[in-house]
Amino acid sequence: MAGVNDYDVKIAKVEGSFDWHAHPETDELFLVTRGELRLRLEGRDDVVLGPGQLYVVPRGQRHLPVADDETHIVMFEPRGTVNAGDSDRPGTTGRALE
Repeated sequence: MAGVNDYDVKIAKVEGSFDWHAHPETDELFLVTRGELRLRLEGRDDVVLGPGQLYVVPRGQRHLPVADDETHIVMFEPRGTVNAGDSDRPGTTGRALE
């Protein structure tokens, strides 16, 4: 992970589904570098991302990230944002390299 100004740049390998959650105070950017990520969006059509594609989940939008196979992603969000948003799952913020 790295930091840019007041934002965390998080790199992760994901597989399976996360939890439905939202970030009431911030948007969340997902960029796929390898594999495929499906973002299920409450009340909207799913968004499917492949390598080199990105999507910004608007603040407050409930979403569920799903990767059927190992997928590599980059997330860009304000420093200290918990990846689990408002779900009951314990989340991590990571720590920027300094």
